[in-house]
Amino acid sequence: MMMQDLYTILETSVAEYNRPGFIAADPISIPHQFSKKQDREIMGFWAAMLAWGQRKTIINKANELVQLMDGAPHDFMVNHQEEDRRRFLDFKHRTFQATDTLYFLEFFQQYYQQHESLEDAFVQHLSPTAVNTEAALAGFHRLFFDHPDAPERTRKHIPTPLRGSTCKRLNMFLRWMVRKDEQGVDFGIWERISPSQLLIPLDVHVDRVARRFNLLTRKQTDWQAVLELTEALRAFDPEDPVKYDFALFGIGILQ
Repeated sequence: MMMQDLYTILETSVAEYNRPGFIAADPISIPHQFSKKQDREIMGFWAAMLAWGQRKTIINKANELVQLMDGAPHDFMVNHQEEDRRRFLDFKHRTFQATDTLYFLEFFQQYYQQHESLEDAFVQHLSPTAVNTEAALAGFHRLFFDHPDAPERTRKHIPTPLRGSTCKRLNMFLRWMVRKDEQGVDFGIWERISPSQLLIPLDVHVDRVARRFNLLTRKQTDWQAVLELTEALRAFDPEDPVKYDFALFGIGILQ
């Protein structure tokens, strides 16, 4: 396929799927319930970390968390008491269990009592001249588990490129927070990370379509594959390569 033909397919598909009409059926609908920046960060992060399995189930479980936090995630995180965590003991999603939930609450409470925005947790590890967010993801993982009581089992729920993970869910969360356009699907509420630094959220659907279009040739679906695919997409739009996530995911799951 000629580059110009592929460019036309990708751009047409972005226009088709990057629309508010697709929000309701996607986990991004969870942070879209809120207008407060910190609420969007907290529930966007948590919804992204739970994003494996059926999308309907993911949305239902994230909404369950919203209810457990009395509909005000940031206020709950900052002000809740130890006994308030008991209500979360029955929360589960696949392999995400009560131990993981309680540690997320611990991290968020300590973090938001000292910081205004979750953006700081990523940006502090990122050079302004960095080509991509690899260092930010690795640094965030270290920060998240920089606690003497951090459970070992919870580490599997927060990926890091240092282990070769695709970091699909973290990259998706960053796309939500950083990208901004007139369609209003992504929030664009973080301004210290550039859309040009974002990396593609590589899941099975994106992987399959990317290989069909010869955008990805690496045999393994791992961190190096993320870098390869993102670099290929930069050839079409170096300032916003991850907008093509809409195209690749949309084609993969809906066509």
